Amino acid sequence: MESIRSTLQPLTHNLPAPITETGRTLLGPYCYKTLILDIDPFTAPDCVKLAISKGLGIGIIGASSIVKIPQLVKLIKSESADGISFLSYLLESSSYLISLGYNIRHGFPFSTYGETALILVQNVVISSLVLGYSGKQSWIGVWVGALAMAGATLYREDIVDVKMLAWLQAAAGVLGVASKVPQIATIWSQGGTGQLSAFAVINYLLGSLSRIFTTLQEVPDPLILYGFIAGFALNAVLFIQVLWYWNSPATKTKVSKTKNKNKKLNKSIEAEKQGAGSGSGNNSTKAAAKSPSTRRRG
Repeated sequence: MESIRSTLQPLTHNLPAPITETGRTLLGPYCYKTLILDIDPFTAPDCVKLAISKGLGIGIIGASSIVKIPQLVKLIKSESADGISFLSYLLESSSYLISLGYNIRHGFPFSTYGETALILVQNVVISSLVLGYSGKQSWIGVWVGALAMAGATLYREDIVDVKMLAWLQAAAGVLGVASKVPQIATIWSQGGTGQLSAFAVINYLLGSLSRIFTTLQEVPDPLILYGFIAGFALNAVLFIQVLWYWNSPATKTKVSKTKNKNKKLNKSIEAEKQGAGSGSGNNSTKAAAKSPSTRRRG
């Protein structure tokens, strides 16, 4: 350890001022001195846990800036919302909006909730595309407007006091968990993941697991912790579905639509045959009716 310390200390003692200030802000003066300047992690295990938590938090925020990009690309390329539940995005976005307001008003570290804001913006865009590709373009403005009004209300202390905010955060945990259920049900009913992005599902799973750790380390709030634990459990179910339906050729919905089209086609063919048969029968009847008169004339 002494050799490592003697090698690294000339570097850690001469870091640029912005990096030094950022490190002290994230870790605190004591942990920064112990871990960065003294390079002595064994004397302060709590500082090591804090550093890991901060690193995970920053990593989650960085990953969240692109976590929904593959989903956006799949939607735009396919111009289809197949396999994606708007209700799931509505519930999740509502949950994120409440959690964002709750964390900001309580002054929790940005590294413990920063991804909430970034994912919320991406959710709004994706859910709007889902409405558009589902033929409900007129609802996009209503959806975005309602979300904006709700967000503005959350920051009004004269409307939403601390007690009400706590109740809303509890409800946000329920909404966050409930948001996974429609998506799970949609995949199950359609027998495939459709345009759902596996990248987003995997990142959600890892992100929720990491958030359990960072919340335990930095946020003494059981409301937030229980929400992440429940979210991780349902994200695991989604991940299993993605693996199960990985090579699914078509959804049940598409298959049933194809079957219905084939049935309609067969019915129309049978109807045409029957029409042709009745037409020939009528002609023969007419011919038979004319034949006696023809004989009498002869």
